[in-house]
Amino acid sequence: MKRFAIVWTTVLTVLSVAPAHSETPLAVEIVVASKGIEQRSFSLTGEIRPKESLMAAFPVGGRVIEVLAEPGEKIEANAPLARLDSIQQELAVRTAEAGLTTARADHVQTIENLQRAEALLASGATTRAARDAADDALRTAEGALEQAEADWDRATKALADTVLRAPSASTVISRMVEPGQIIGAAQTAMELALGKGYEAVFEVPEAMLIGEASYSSVSLSRLSSPKDEFQGRITEVSPLINPSTGTVAVTVEVVNPPDGLSFGEPIRGTASRPAVARVNLPYSAISASAEGPAVWHVDPETMQVSLQPVEIDRYDTSRIILSDGIEDGSWIVTKGAQLLYPGRTVRRAGADQ
Repeated sequence: MKRFAIVWTTVLTVLSVAPAHSETPLAVEIVVASKGIEQRSFSLTGEIRPKESLMAAFPVGGRVIEVLAEPGEKIEANAPLARLDSIQQELAVRTAEAGLTTARADHVQTIENLQRAEALLASGATTRAARDAADDALRTAEGALEQAEADWDRATKALADTVLRAPSASTVISRMVEPGQIIGAAQTAMELALGKGYEAVFEVPEAMLIGEASYSSVSLSRLSSPKDEFQGRITEVSPLINPSTGTVAVTVEVVNPPDGLSFGEPIRGTASRPAVARVNLPYSAISASAEGPAVWHVDPETMQVSLQPVEIDRYDTSRIILSDGIEDGSWIVTKGAQLLYPGRTVRRAGADQ
């Protein structure tokens, strides 16, 4: 009985000091994170427009009888662009000319009458009242002459307004009138490009403008000759977003336009962001925690995993680019992450057990 007790005590002692059953390391795929420098480029199609444009319009309304300029035509300063029916204005000018001629003749006559009255008054052959009456008649004639001149000025200006002229040397971009059309005063008849400057306008997705990196220079090329590149410089980014397309209008000044470039021509613009070193991982490496995106980080010494939060910069075709959270050279689990928990021991798939 005493010997049995000793044996039982020995068995309990052996069980108490025996090591616990160790967990078998889980085979997973592991990649070593490394930072890569990439040059990101974006290409969009835009339209060539003038740096300065003018909406030309008649100051008076009427019926268009002649259009003298076509889109794409280069015109000199004061060149006629279109004409309105001017019969009424011509009649008004003739009437004003007749009135002006009569007023001038009356003015000359009243001057002579006054001079004659003053000579008679000096010789005592007339009265001062007669001389004053001649002076009053001259004042009246002068007023009538001024009125006639003003009427003639208005009539000639109205006649000139029936011809639409270019304010300076320019290029016709488009026309909005046709012969026989009735238009109103200030209704746009033609769009003119002033000067020789060009700019390209692009509708850029809002997401491409978000971030610290900015685009400064843009490489431009015509769709008809994509290999012939020329440079552009961003001059304006619209503060408003187009609600229907979700895009932002970006204006690019053409620095060295090629020969033959025309307004309204489609053009391709390519912009590059400054190269920044980023860690990129396969899609299968991304997991999640309560704080957001995360990856399973492996300690190379203990081969135990921990959930590491990360910040995602962007998503690419087959990978995810991280902006923070992972250091260069870190071991990250890519496949088999669904079976992991913090502290789980892993081994590389294919490695010797």
